[in-house]
Amino acid sequence: MSVPRMLTGDRPTGRLHLGHYVGSIANRVALHHRHESYFIIADLHMLTTRNSRDDIAAVSGNARQMVTDILACGVDPGRATFYLQSAIPEVGDLNTLLQNLVTVPRLERVPSVREMARDAGRDEIPYGLLGYPVLQAADILCVRAHVVPVGKDNAAHVEVTREIARRFNHLYGEVFPVPELIMSETPTLVGTDGQAKMSKSRGNAIALSDDAATVRRKVMGMYTDPNRVRADVPGTVEGNPVFAYHAVFNPDRAQVAEFAARYRAGRIGDVEVKEALAVALNRFLDPIRERRARIEAQPGLVDQVIVEGTERTRERVRATLVEVRRAMGLTAAYQQVRRRAERARRAAAGSA
Repeated sequence: MSVPRMLTGDRPTGRLHLGHYVGSIANRVALHHRHESYFIIADLHMLTTRNSRDDIAAVSGNARQMVTDILACGVDPGRATFYLQSAIPEVGDLNTLLQNLVTVPRLERVPSVREMARDAGRDEIPYGLLGYPVLQAADILCVRAHVVPVGKDNAAHVEVTREIARRFNHLYGEVFPVPELIMSETPTLVGTDGQAKMSKSRGNAIALSDDAATVRRKVMGMYTDPNRVRADVPGTVEGNPVFAYHAVFNPDRAQVAEFAARYRAGRIGDVEVKEALAVALNRFLDPIRERRARIEAQPGLVDQVIVEGTERTRERVRATLVEVRRAMGLTAAYQQVRRRAERARRAAAGSA
């Protein structure tokens, strides 16, 4: 049996953070050893909400930073293919063919589309953003991925991909595997402000590339229980971002349980709980920092990884598109026209 294929990735809009790690990167690290793995640098998706010349000019730098973040988390560049989406125009061709297999009302029911429009400050949904799930389907299906590890906010997108794959296979024959969605154990991570999920645009994120001092500063400024004005006031643990982070990143479960009990009883201050969290987070990030330092000590390594991966991926996507067009009958349609044109040309030449 051939090795199953995985597709995942991110938009190159800035540094990746802890929310990305728990949402999908942890799964990618675990899965890439037993899957043929493709990591997309989704700059065409970025254009749906960020499309100024400055945004586009920042793509190459953000792409390098993004790939560095993922490699530093433990992905082996020898076992993963990173590629730049916009450098493979055939993805757009496949998107054009797939967009006819889904309706506008179906796309309007994808909740994250409206959320992305709102986060980008748009009162109306651009055409490209409405079609975001279709382009994502093209990304997944162009390499004929079998699994897609995603965070909670992208789960509905992958379901659209599954529907499109089934619809295509029903109409034209079995070309695409119907990809399986793999959710993370921690689907979302609340931001340091406690108001929404962690996000680069909201400024409530702890980046994977933050140094120890920056992590401590961000943790000490984290939102906690607003009703707790003194350390002797019983506090709420449930929904408290500091304890949510302890639950994910602090391996000392006994310490976390003790902190929670004392917090509820009003026998511990926020500062002590946050100090311990800063220590736990920096211990978690230290191996990532060490791998990052080794990567950055090799100039050109990340650029080479992206270029070689993009070239390999384009070869695969071209092969997929040939099969898609053949299954749909588009290749035969053009061949018929070309043969008739050739016969006409020969007839005209013979009568001359």
